[in-house]
Amino acid sequence: MFSFRLDYLLEALPVMGWGMLGVFLVTGILIAAVALLNKGTSEP
Repeated sequence: MFSFRLDYLLEALPVMGWGMLGVFLVTGILIAAVALLNKGTSEP
């Protein structure tokens, strides 16, 4: 029914790594954009 194939896991790891890098990169860009907008529109 379910068999664990280590070679498939090792083949998929780089793809998952690039995906996680993309997630963190986009999150960082969004955080920087929100911080920039908050700084530019803050009340004196």
